[in-house]
Amino acid sequence: MRRTRLGPRPLPLLLGAAFLTWTRSRAACGTWKSGSPPWNWGPELESLLRNPAVRTTESGFAAAVDAEILRRSHALLAGVAAYRNHPFERPPSRLEEIRVQGTTRLLGPARTAGAPILIVPSLINRWYVLDLVPGRSLVEYLGETGFTPYVVDWGAPGPVERRFGLTDYVAGRLEHALETVLERTGRKPVVIGYCMGGVLAMALARRRLPDLAALVLMATPWDFSAGPAGRLITLWKPALAACLDLHGELPTDVIQTMFHALDPMLAVRKFLRFAAIDGTSSNAESFVALEDWINDGVPLAAPAARETLFGWYCDNTTARGCWTVAGEPVIPEELEIPSLVLIPSHDRIVPPESAAHLAAALPQAVAVHTALGHIGMVASAGARQRAWVGLTDWLAERA
Repeated sequence: MRRTRLGPRPLPLLLGAAFLTWTRSRAACGTWKSGSPPWNWGPELESLLRNPAVRTTESGFAAAVDAEILRRSHALLAGVAAYRNHPFERPPSRLEEIRVQGTTRLLGPARTAGAPILIVPSLINRWYVLDLVPGRSLVEYLGETGFTPYVVDWGAPGPVERRFGLTDYVAGRLEHALETVLERTGRKPVVIGYCMGGVLAMALARRRLPDLAALVLMATPWDFSAGPAGRLITLWKPALAACLDLHGELPTDVIQTMFHALDPMLAVRKFLRFAAIDGTSSNAESFVALEDWINDGVPLAAPAARETLFGWYCDNTTARGCWTVAGEPVIPEELEIPSLVLIPSHDRIVPPESAAHLAAALPQAVAVHTALGHIGMVASAGARQRAWVGLTDWLAERA
């Protein structure tokens, strides 16, 4: 039998955010005066407040708030339970293991056909958001449009990888993956970096520029002074440093907590919506597939975490030209290579201004803004028309 899912992660944080937020509304009832405060109470509470007996008495208003808190609490728990017990199982990927090195794998098709593409995902999320389910798979779409996609699967850090900094990942594992693609296809690949993987792809291009055909950066941060994340991580730096010293890695639930801090009620809103949809629908299956990926993150090795958290986010070493890999600074202005920078305008994780910095710095860059979110760029129903078609058109001219 299928095991019950353990997510959403971290579950106590999601429930705590919801109940703390809602009970604060109840506590505010003590300041109630005649008339209704300008709250966003939703249609159910608004319907109750149309009752004159409720609107004109403090006790009636408090009772209406209590009823709404109870309704939302039941709905949230129902949504979480429906997700955890959903029968969806992600189908196996059609990609095969091409090379294995430690916990890192290079995945690719059994046969080489069109121009090779090397896709670099983030270190903290599983690669398969790029190959989520049939019909919502960038890897599948690239294959259908005549390219040969290869993907780096970083895996969770093992005993060796727990000592890795970013130089080890780029100058070691990522360069070895590039060499395998070059040997297997006899052609220079286009390198596509997604999110944090785009920053690593920049470093690869800095070291191996003659071996790349082009560079594509999707939702890739570079100027970490944009948005609140850098300021938050600076405030949390002592606690994060202690966590890294204790565990030797940045645990997945700590990473999830950091994302949660950008919008504490985002996950709550998601599961309230999920509770209201048909569990047998394609929308429900898509939700579960994506949520399974979100909850399947991996830890980040402590040396790499210090470089990213304290170097990128706190000190903005990337935009300042101070970030080095194998002793060499990664300077976008020096990368003379055809480049496409895809910037999702609804991105809450990588502020568009952060990604736009790369488009302005790369000498041969084309910037494309698209009305998608960070994950929506690679996994939403609208990604094909809003991002992928333009991507493959651009690739066809250069690969």
